[in-house]
Amino acid sequence: MLNSAFAEIVDQAPDLYPEHLAGKINTLNDYIYKNLNNSVYQAGFASSQAAYNEAYGKVFAALDELESRLADGRAYLFGDRLTETDIRLFVTLVRFDAAYHGLFKCNRNTPWAMPYLHAYTLRILALEGIASTVNIDHIKAGYYSIKALNPTGIVQAGPSVQPMA
Repeated sequence: MLNSAFAEIVDQAPDLYPEHLAGKINTLNDYIYKNLNNSVYQAGFASSQAAYNEAYGKVFAALDELESRLADGRAYLFGDRLTETDIRLFVTLVRFDAAYHGLFKCNRNTPWAMPYLHAYTLRILALEGIASTVNIDHIKAGYYSIKALNPTGIVQAGPSVQPMA
């Protein structure tokens, strides 16, 4: 969808799903979804300690795996080109400090404490048009309004600015 849905309104869209990487993209998308994108929610909404522990373990095993993958100096998950997998990962990483670390109790560390994931997130955030789509105050307001997780409605004070450390 990201490759074609906006073709009529942009001059030249990036190819985020190159055919030669399709199988690898699908495999890594599935891994990231199951072990990070969805597992942060499984941790946050866990109804038992065992369920929380399992989800928490998946989150940090995935972050460790992705940190290791980026440690070879590659700019993006598949080398020097941005793909839809990078977008799928970015949306979770950019929300992590503001929501998942505190509210969802995924608090072993933040991705900002992981040098390769930190640099990777900043690299994507620096791409033209990306930073303007990230509003940390809006992210915090949305997540911290979930009464089941935050009955008092108190919103954490930090981070208060875009994650540009």
